[in-house]
Amino acid sequence: MFYAMWLEGQSLWNIPLLACLICIAVVYVVLVLSFTKIKLHQKKPLLFFLSLIIMYGTFGSPFETISHLSYSLHMLQMSILYFIIPPLFLLGIPDSFLQQIRHLSIFVRVSKFFLPPIAALYAFGAMFLMYHFPVVLTTLSQNSFVHNGYLFVLFVLSFRMWGPIASPDSKKYGSKEKDKRYLFLSGLVLMPACLLFILTAFIGGMNNPLLTQLTANLCISPSQLSSLNILPSPFNTRLDQLFAGILMLGMHKFGLTLTVRLGKKMNSGNVVGIVD
Repeated sequence: MFYAMWLEGQSLWNIPLLACLICIAVVYVVLVLSFTKIKLHQKKPLLFFLSLIIMYGTFGSPFETISHLSYSLHMLQMSILYFIIPPLFLLGIPDSFLQQIRHLSIFVRVSKFFLPPIAALYAFGAMFLMYHFPVVLTTLSQNSFVHNGYLFVLFVLSFRMWGPIASPDSKKYGSKEKDKRYLFLSGLVLMPACLLFILTAFIGGMNNPLLTQLTANLCISPSQLSSLNILPSPFNTRLDQLFAGILMLGMHKFGLTLTVRLGKKMNSGNVVGIVD
């Protein structure tokens, strides 16, 4: 019995993801020590490693399973993935690396296919809103490959939309007013997804297709899962959905504030610029 419980606990930890993140960390260490004068105990490496640690804690630990039990926990996971990890990851990359990469011929060619940051921001906002419509979420949850692919596209877009804030091109700094407009727009574009949860909470709530998918994977019925009392009663209620919308707004604001302040400190007070 205890052996079976131990095996079940082990399955909740994503070992392949851990191996992948360790490989990324090793490559980062080799590049930093070989081509820069940055020490591993300085801010940029610490922020880079922190982004990897948060990534594993959010998606490689048992929290990945628990996050499917309620909308608020699910939105906490999504907010960390799209509003915390990308800016920390970008802030942790040395400026010299970014400048060298931007001048590589292959990057110049490939970058032509990248969406501009503004377009990536709009695309992310639209896809993120659609993802949380019950009919869309239910459809995506029926196919893990399509579901994961959709989330991966959102993840890539999140890096692009955070780029002007977390790793601005020093030759393309914009005016303070332009910077403020971009920051304001980033919050405005995410507003509809937050309002969706808040409005549905007042209207009457909606079912959680993620919970249905989880119970199917665990081979237990929803009634059995609820009997486990994993979460307190406010979860999976209207209050849960209301809190999910408010939580996402707060996490996005926190990510913006944290990124701007860290960026200014590490760039010796330079203005955060907007890439056109």
